[in-house]
Amino acid sequence: MAIKNTVDLLHEQLGKKGDCVIFTGAQASVNFYAVHFVTQSVISAITVANGTGDSSLHTTIPAGTVLFMNITAITITSGVAVGYSN
Repeated sequence: MAIKNTVDLLHEQLGKKGDCVIFTGAQASVNFYAVHFVTQSVISAITVANGTGDSSLHTTIPAGTVLFMNITAITITSGVAVGYSN
């Protein structure tokens, strides 16, 4: 979907353009442009569109962190996250 004006861009940046998913486990076949970690969370796997390398990861993300990237799959083993899709 093409962004036609600054209002559309602002809505997308605020998470009001697409769907919002609150999750605590695995999310597959998604199209998140941002993931906000509400609580301290542990990511065990993440796949990014057009990314290269190993998708396995085991890192702790502090509460309040937001990842801005085109995430197509993500698994957290603890914590709560909100995924914003296009």
